[in-house]
Amino acid sequence: MKMNDIMKQAQQLQKKFQKQQEELASKEFEASSGGGMVTVKVNGRGEVLSVVMDPEVVNKDDLEMLQDLVVAAINEALKRMQEAQQDEMADMMGGLGLKLPGI
Repeated sequence: MKMNDIMKQAQQLQKKFQKQQEELASKEFEASSGGGMVTVKVNGRGEVLSVVMDPEVVNKDDLEMLQDLVVAAINEALKRMQEAQQDEMADMMGGLGLKLPGI
């Protein structure tokens, strides 16, 4: 394979990667904890967009449980976002038919 071909493939990969990142940034990922008592939505940049809590879960005598539910929902939403990133990256790499020596 010629160096020119490798450079062209690298440029194609970079463009597709940038496009994929832009598309992913606009997607939203949602997760709940406590059987739906706390729901969190994040975007593809990992920014928390919203946190919704069932009023029944808000108890000043048990703030630790509420905090745990919020953390669990955020972590699950971020996990879903990361899995989507990995899936898109794998699809992109496979779709390119990239055949670089040693990879």
